Amino acid sequence: MVGFLLWLLLFVVCWPLALLALLLYPIVWLLLLPFRLLGFAVEGVFSFLQALLMLPARALGHKPS
Repeated sequence: MVGFLLWLLLFVVCWPLALLALLLYPIVWLLLLPFRLLGFAVEGVFSFLQALLMLPARALGHKPS
């Protein structure tokens, strides 16, 4: 909702820039999508490594906080 209100404010102040932003938003979103997917993959690898390193402690009965 805040993004929409900011866009409306930009539309009132400078409508050509607001229309350009409206047209470029999907293109920028598509360009940034691989980085978002890479972030999910890296987060998954780090979670796996943490679980692997904490496995001996969990096997001995330590409960994670």
